[in-house]
Amino acid sequence: MKNEIHPDYHMIEVKLTDGSTYQVRSTWGAEGDTLALDIDPSVHPAWTGGNAKLMDTGGRVSKFKNKYAGLGF
Repeated sequence: MKNEIHPDYHMIEVKLTDGSTYQVRSTWGAEGDTLALDIDPSVHPAWTGGNAKLMDTGGRVSKFKNKYAGLGF
């Protein structure tokens, strides 16, 4: 591997939508930063079998549903 071309890996904290947190190594942010997720495996329909509801931030989900209401989404 070449020196000084790879990103710096460091520990960050990831905060899920339910408030739980965990530590992970990442190139995102700086050492000790917190990454707050809007959608994570505990609420995303792809991982919950469609049983969980998406959190509507700023009306984006409502706007999408209204725009494509007749198409079966």
